[in-house]
Amino acid sequence: MGDHGPQSGGRSGTRPTRSPEGRVNTTDAPRYAPEWLELREGADAAARATELLDPLREWLAGHKAGALVIRDLGCGTGSMGRWLAPRLPGPQHWILHDHDPELLRLAAAHTPRTAADGSGVTVTTERGDIAHLTADLLASASLVTASALLDVLTRDEVEALARACAGARCPALLALSVVGRVELTPAEPLDDQIAEAFNEHQQRDGLLGPDALTFAAEAFVRQGATVRMHASPWQLGADDALLTAQWLRGWVGAACEQRPSLAPRAQAYLRRRLAACAAGELTVVVQHSDLLALPSATGGNS
Repeated sequence: MGDHGPQSGGRSGTRPTRSPEGRVNTTDAPRYAPEWLELREGADAAARATELLDPLREWLAGHKAGALVIRDLGCGTGSMGRWLAPRLPGPQHWILHDHDPELLRLAAAHTPRTAADGSGVTVTTERGDIAHLTADLLASASLVTASALLDVLTRDEVEALARACAGARCPALLALSVVGRVELTPAEPLDDQIAEAFNEHQQRDGLLGPDALTFAAEAFVRQGATVRMHASPWQLGADDALLTAQWLRGWVGAACEQRPSLAPRAQAYLRRRLAACAAGELTVVVQHSDLLALPSATGGNS
């Protein structure tokens, strides 16, 4: 996942990937720790770009009749559905995709059952690889959603997603992609080196990492979509100490894996940062952006 929490494996489930702590998983059943996904859900919900909802609602009202069929890719514990289903009107059927059966179980059990106007919401799950989507698979879909997914995909996988959505004339709402910028207050001299090393780590094994958002926007525009993007930063303060501490450990750990020469200084740095976090003296802004791609005849980027 893009925000470097406790995990093993990548969301597509097809390649060996590392957790920020350096664990490697080469099995076909990668896991994202439910505890990490639950810990970050509040920050995710606060960050999501509500500015993209009106254009999405307008497009759906003008192009999709009947119940909405929404495919949530790499659904995790289902936080996107919990946030979005109550914000869209009309009956909805959510199809949750993930490689981890336990996450699918949790997501299905906690998907809202009521839409914005009181209409019913139903849910089913599909376990398996999401890296090779096709227009045929999306033929009945009204919307594709995902959170913290783009940055753990390759160029080919993002291109395939854009092609599949275009072929099915299906919009996509892709939230919380990291963009490689972090601001810590108070600042320290080592901040920039840790950030640079972490960004390099995110691009190992051909993954897009912080370049994913720009590449995805270009890929959807090439397929004739109208693309809108809006910032969706985590803004972590004293009330978010548990999440900030977990994020710090993963962020610094990944940086040190990428640049082992940082490790001696980074250990002391992490101790100072965790102490400041525990004392309520540290604020962190982790920049993300949300992307909405709407099928259109002419395409464009707004």
